[in-house]
Amino acid sequence: MPAAFTVSTSPGQLVTTALHSGHQLRPALAELIALDDNERRREEDPYTDQLLGDRGVRFHVHQSRFEVDLNRSRDEAVYEHPDDAWGLTVWKQEVPAEEFHRSRRLHDEFYAELANRMDRLASRGPFLVLDLHSYNHRREGPDGPAAAPSDNPEVNVGTGALDPSRWGHVIDSFMGGLRMQVVGGHRLDVRENVRFRGGHLSRWVAANYPDFGCTLALEFKKLFMDEWNGECDTEHVAQLRHALHAVVPSVLTTIAVSQEP
Repeated sequence: MPAAFTVSTSPGQLVTTALHSGHQLRPALAELIALDDNERRREEDPYTDQLLGDRGVRFHVHQSRFEVDLNRSRDEAVYEHPDDAWGLTVWKQEVPAEEFHRSRRLHDEFYAELANRMDRLASRGPFLVLDLHSYNHRREGPDGPAAAPSDNPEVNVGTGALDPSRWGHVIDSFMGGLRMQVVGGHRLDVRENVRFRGGHLSRWVAANYPDFGCTLALEFKKLFMDEWNGECDTEHVAQLRHALHAVVPSVLTTIAVSQEP
């Protein structure tokens, strides 16, 4: 069976994660899933792994969030009931408890490896975490109206887990830099905590590395793809990747001034 997630490393005080980019299901769950591929992909974050870049530590998760959601706590990481999954009926029949236990063990393995990597970074000083996600804005169907731009920024920066007195200068550096980047012929619309404030990963880093780990949970509006048929605008993705990583060097410089807690 292919790896559930892969980790790539290069020098730098940076961690990037694509927790929901994967679509794999282990065979036992693939037989029980009630959702078709398009239904699953609509709630996954396709192509966010292409934004990981080539700096620091990169976590690319290959398993679907419908197997285990690594941006939720261990107890909530498995979608057992429709209320866990936006009202969707995920399973054709009752799933054996051992299968859910296996999914939660993957949650344990991921966070153990994340801690291993972050311990090394923290020994050298503060580090930046970019947690990459995407969100739907055409919930009314492929021919329905798009959600109002006023409430749906192109990039939502979730900072709900951060202490602004500690990390506010890093947040400002990142958002100011990203707002200057041009994608699709215009400067990016980047706003803070409009749609999302960050999930379990953000809270986990804040709890375990409060003086060293600054997590920005980034939700990219799915302008770079058709969220109903999954078709990708590769040029748009390339521009987002360039924009995102153009601002990283200056943000890492900013974060370096926080050497002393």
